[in-house]
Amino acid sequence: MGQDAEILEPRIYVACLAAYNCGQLHGAWIKVEDDQEAVLEAVALMLAASPQPGAEEYAIHDYEDFGGVEIGEYMPMAKVVEIAAFLRERGTLGALVLDHFNGDLDQAEEALEDGYHGRFSSLADYVQILTEETIEIPQALRLYIDYEAMARDVAINGDLFTIAADQGEVHVFSAR
Repeated sequence: MGQDAEILEPRIYVACLAAYNCGQLHGAWIKVEDDQEAVLEAVALMLAASPQPGAEEYAIHDYEDFGGVEIGEYMPMAKVVEIAAFLRERGTLGALVLDHFNGDLDQAEEALEDGYHGRFSSLADYVQILTEETIEIPQALRLYIDYEAMARDVAINGDLFTIAADQGEVHVFSAR
């Protein structure tokens, strides 16, 4: 299984700010499931066990298995849960696409649902396959076609974009 197909199980480390401000480390690793209320309940349990009485405030001090997607210290828990659900469903490829769209879940979902063409050795490889599947190219002309130039043109025109995959390959998407 390549890095792009990894299954992600996002977790956050939530710290009690009352303890932190008193020089104490108190927090808990919490698996981020689809149920925001369950995550908030786990946060409440961590706060209730704080060495500082009446602790109410928390911050996300660490996170793992979000596929490179950055989680902010004070990101709303609803957003953290939404990102985690997306990543569990879409894996590392979803994380790469989400990063490409600067965290915009709607754009990332649309690209994966409607614009994903697959994984290829290069954009030129995809353009060649698409060209040869859609038009009849006379044998005498096949050696004169510059697929690298065609790939460069579709990328410059904004028709397609790529996201790097492992092993030097690329994921190809329609840009519109």
